[in-house]
Amino acid sequence: MERKIVKTGDGSTTIQITEWNEQYHSMHGAVQEAQHVFLKMGLDYIVTQNPHLTELNILEIGFGTGLNALLTLIHAQEQTALPIKYEGVEAYPVLKDELDQLNYFELIDSNTAPELFEKMHNTAWEQAVAISPTFSLKKRKQTFETIIDKNAHHLIYFDAFGARVQPELWEQPIFQKMFDALLQNGVLVTYAAKGSVRRAMQAVGFKVERLPGPPGKREMLRAVKI
Repeated sequence: MERKIVKTGDGSTTIQITEWNEQYHSMHGAVQEAQHVFLKMGLDYIVTQNPHLTELNILEIGFGTGLNALLTLIHAQEQTALPIKYEGVEAYPVLKDELDQLNYFELIDSNTAPELFEKMHNTAWEQAVAISPTFSLKKRKQTFETIIDKNAHHLIYFDAFGARVQPELWEQPIFQKMFDALLQNGVLVTYAAKGSVRRAMQAVGFKVERLPGPPGKREMLRAVKI
C-alpha cells in the first residue's frame, strides 16, 4: 500500500496510508494528540493514582513511529524519576526513510529528543534495551491477536488503526487480551470514543469512562481493570 508523509494541524507530521485514507496520528495534530490522550489521560493519571509506584510498566499497542514512546520518555525525565519499562507491539515496522522525514523535534522542547529517537529506532527488536538510565524499551514484532501477556502492565496505550479500517482490533477478543495483560487497577487509554468500542471494553470487565478528547475530537476513552 502507498504511504506518504503528511502534515497535521499542529504542524507535526505523520504517515498516511492513502488506500485507506488513514493516518498513524490525528490529522488535527499528531504531537498534541499523543500528549493529551496518552500522557495526560494515561501516564499522568496512573502516576497520580498510584503515588507509591516504584516502577511503571507500559504496553503500547501500535508502536508505529515511536512518537508516544519518545514523548513518554521525555515527560518522565522531566516530571518524575519513576523508572519505566516500555514495550511496543508493532507488526509492520516503519521504514527508516519514513522516520527521517518526520519533524517531531520541531515541536518537542528537548535537546535530547533527536538522539533518543534515533536510539529507540536503532535498537534490536525482541530485546529490552536501556534508552536512558530510567527508561527501557522492548520492541515486539507481532500482531495484536498473538499477545498473551498476563498481569504484566500498569498502563496500556491502545493506538491501533481506527475501527473504520480494522474493526477486528476494536472488538471483545482483543480487549479481553488487554484486560488480561493489565495488573489489577491497570489503565488503558485510547483516542477512540465509539459506543461499540466502549461496550466491548465493558463486556470483558473494564470500568470505562468518557473523557474530553484532544483538539479536534470531542471524546476519548479510559478503561480501568477492576
